[in-house]
Amino acid sequence: MASNTPAPEAPFESAYFGERAAERSWGEWNPTEDSVRPVRGRHRVVKQRGGLARSSTVLGVGVIAAVGAGGLATAQDKPAVSISLPDLPDAESLPGVGALIGDAEDSGDADGSGDSGGSEVSAESGTAGQDGAGSGPFAMLGSDAAESSAGGAGEALRARILQQAEQQQAAAEAEAKAAAEQAAAEKAAAEAAKQQEAAEAKAAEEKRKAEEAARAKAEAERLAKLAASYSLPTSSYTITSTYGQAGSMWSSGQHTGLDFAAPTGTPVKAVHGGTVKSAGWSGSYGYRIVLELEDGTEVWYAHLSSMTASAGQKVTTGETIGRVGATGNVTGPHLHLEVHTPSGAGVDPMAWLRDKGLTV
Repeated sequence: MASNTPAPEAPFESAYFGERAAERSWGEWNPTEDSVRPVRGRHRVVKQRGGLARSSTVLGVGVIAAVGAGGLATAQDKPAVSISLPDLPDAESLPGVGALIGDAEDSGDADGSGDSGGSEVSAESGTAGQDGAGSGPFAMLGSDAAESSAGGAGEALRARILQQAEQQQAAAEAEAKAAAEQAAAEKAAAEAAKQQEAAEAKAAEEKRKAEEAARAKAEAERLAKLAASYSLPTSSYTITSTYGQAGSMWSSGQHTGLDFAAPTGTPVKAVHGGTVKSAGWSGSYGYRIVLELEDGTEVWYAHLSSMTASAGQKVTTGETIGRVGATGNVTGPHLHLEVHTPSGAGVDPMAWLRDKGLTV
């Protein structure tokens, strides 16, 4: 352990120094000469920090540092300078003082000078006492606490950012999933609508075909029924003149009926059930029978060789009413057939017979 350098010899006269002491040639060794401010006033109370007066604390710390560095300084062959100290608590019990003493001892051992170490510790202690902080264990604790607080805040901020990023990612994924599901649903709905439309079109086409088939069947049944209720006017015939055919042989300039050429005496039949309206001679028509049907339509049979039905007689479909002949204005035996509507207008006999389901 380094020892303190001996101080110059000086006689001890009193507890404090006066003018006489100032005139002496020897100098007084003061361990707090560089770090302790002179006390201004004997009874002045200085501002305390941490429960101790600043001057007393600095002086006490200096003395303790000196003791820790090697004991009290002594003068060569001179009595020690008496220093008046207030009652202080144990240095080890004061927060931070023990560490300061340890720092002072380390500094003294390193420098090899207890005086210098004491002065430096006193100065540092005074500065620390005045400022209350700035260095030493408290500053280190504060720094560690600040770093820990900053680290905790940084970790909290990082965790919050990561949480927000995860939430945003989850929201984006949910939105993309919802969009994909909506697109799939729309596609499925469009496909279903397309299939339904195709099915409806197919059903409509099948219905149309079925309706057409039904109409065709009904028409066939109607024609079959008409054919059963209608009959051709004669048999073993040849069509020689048609309706509307032009020629000089007819007074109107065109043919007004349908000619069925057949041998004389071939039976002539009623095309449908009705009433014989008239039967007899009719000029250029020769012997003629007029058959009135139930709907008022009139069927004329002309150029007959004979008549087997008389006026007012009711006949049925296919009943013989006369025979083929060549009476009237003719060039050969044939049946001249005319059809007149209830209004009296003439129509094409061939078309009328076909409309009743007959094949001419």
